This record gives sequence, C-alpha cells and structure tokens, in this order.
Amino acid sequence: MKIFYSNLADHMDFWGRVKNCLMSLVSAIVQYQVQTKFENIIKEHFPAGSRPVLSELYLKAELWIYNTDFSFEFAHPLLPNTVYIGGLLAKPAKPLSQELEDFIANSEDGFIIVTLGSMLSSIPLLEVLQEINTAFAHLSQGVIWRCQHSKWPKELKLASNVKIADWIPQNDLLDKEHSSIEILMESIYHGVPVVGIPLFGDQHDNMVRVEAKNMGITLRIDQLKADKFTRTMKQVIEDKRYKSAVMSLSTIHHSHQLPPDQRLGRWLEHVLQARGGAHLQPYAFQQSWFQQYLLDVLLFLSGSLLIKNTFLVCLKGGKGGW
Repeated sequence: MKIFYSNLADHMDFWGRVKNCLMSLVSAIVQYQVQTKFENIIKEHFPAGSRPVLSELYLKAELWIYNTDFSFEFAHPLLPNTVYIGGLLAKPAKPLSQELEDFIANSEDGFIIVTLGSMLSSIPLLEVLQEINTAFAHLSQGVIWRCQHSKWPKELKLASNVKIADWIPQNDLLDKEHSSIEILMESIYHGVPVVGIPLFGDQHDNMVRVEAKNMGITLRIDQLKADKFTRTMKQVIEDKRYKSAVMSLSTIHHSHQLPPDQRLGRWLEHVLQARGGAHLQPYAFQQSWFQQYLLDVLLFLSGSLLIKNTFLVCLKGGKGGW
C-alpha cells in the first residue's frame, strides 16, 4: 500500500516500491519527531501525572473520520473504526447571483473556475498571475477567478474574459480549479475535470490521484508558462476522456446508500449508542510494537532454525569422528 506524501500511484514499478518502502521508514521517524515536539509542549503546560500521552490518545480514538472517498482514493483496507465521508461540503447547486448569471450567459463556450487557495504567498505572485492571465486571454471560455481585488497587481491588466471576485460560490458554480481535497471532492461530486497546480502539503499527492484516475492534469508551478497553461486547459476541455472519467467517478461517489452527512451521523450515533468504539478497535492496538511487526515470532523462528542447524552440524561432526 502506498505511503501518504510519497507522490506515488497505486500501480508502482520496482523503483516505486523501493521508494515507497524507504518512505514508510522515514515517515515513522518523522512522525516520532513531530510527536516528540508536541509532547514537549504538553510537558510545559500540564503538571506531571496529568499529562496526556499523544500515542495513547491516538489509540484511544473511538472513530477516525476522513474527508475523502473511494471515488478518489486508491483501494486499500480500512480498520472498522475508520470512516470516509468525502464530499461533506458538496451540495446540490443553489441559484447564482444575477451578476454571475449574466457573466455565464455571455460566455457562449462555457466558463472556467479558478481558485489558487491561500498558499500564494510562497510563490512569486506577479509572475504567476501574469502567466495565467495571459493564458486565459487566449481561451474562448469565460473565467471566474477567486482573487481579492486588493491583491491584484495594479500594473497587470485583467484579460477581457476574466472576472475576479473576493469570494465565489464554488460549489454552485461547479454544477453549471489549487488542489485541496475538498475542492477535488466537489469536482467529483459535480463531474468537472480539473487542472491542478499543487503548491504545498498533500496537494502533490492529491494530484497524483487526479492524474491516475484521468480526471485532470497537473501543472508544476516552476514550469508555469502562458503557452503551456493554454495548451493544458484546451486539452482538458476538448479531450472528452477527462469529462468521461470524472463523470464515472461522480457516479461512484453518488452510489452510496447515504450521503456523507447522514453517513457521519449514523456512525456517531452508533458509537454513542454502543458507549464507545472499543468493539471496532483491533487488539493489535494493545500490543507492543515488536509484537505488531512479529519481531518476536521472527526471532523465535530464527533462533529455532539456528539451534536446529547447530545440532545437525554437531551431530554430523560427531559421526565423522567415529
């Protein structure tokens, strides 16, 4: 099973599996280091004897709830106390404002939604905005771009087919793309392909899933040029395979017997009525780490094999002496 943040798909070649194996070891080390830092902070604020131990808190969690779905995730096993509720914020579209309706009506070839999230402070903003704005000027579609007017460079003239707004009703527009999980789940919910520009954290890993499921294309921020951006946008718009793939994922997502909010409510009620989720937790949580990894079993088998071989060698040597 692939490691989170490995930027690998589930179909790995040999070197991909080597990378995944090494990253699983590194991940455990990094997790320990991060956990140690939090433990030190806890020690500063809680007296001895009353300090919560993070590792124990993790194991005592009654329920683990994740904002994702198997329409987006690669198939992998889950523990009974793990629940996926991806698409929790995605809802049927509501009517748009008259201003947005008029803009969309004037965009005869459709429209594009753009949201770059809150990570723009980590990149050369003017250069990126200039390249993207130039690319949009070469498209026939209208563009609705979530961007604060106060942050738009005064020296950069906005393309005629672009409308910027401090806030946009993204979920409602998607019924008629940054690469956070919630945005991608909304795209799947409404069946809309994406062009993602991962900047930070899990965004790179999310876009690996997007490309593996053929629901969009990734553009690297350090290679973002107007001509390449234009070609990529046209490819996703004109190649119907992307739309077809994301519509298939949307069908999978909508095929659940209950929507995410009701699914979440049912699981919370179940845990409350059962007075906890102990029945959902495997006994392995109570075992030592060396027991979980069967190191004691491997040590026993290795020792037994060594003793057996030593005995056979001694027996053979004894017979040779006669």
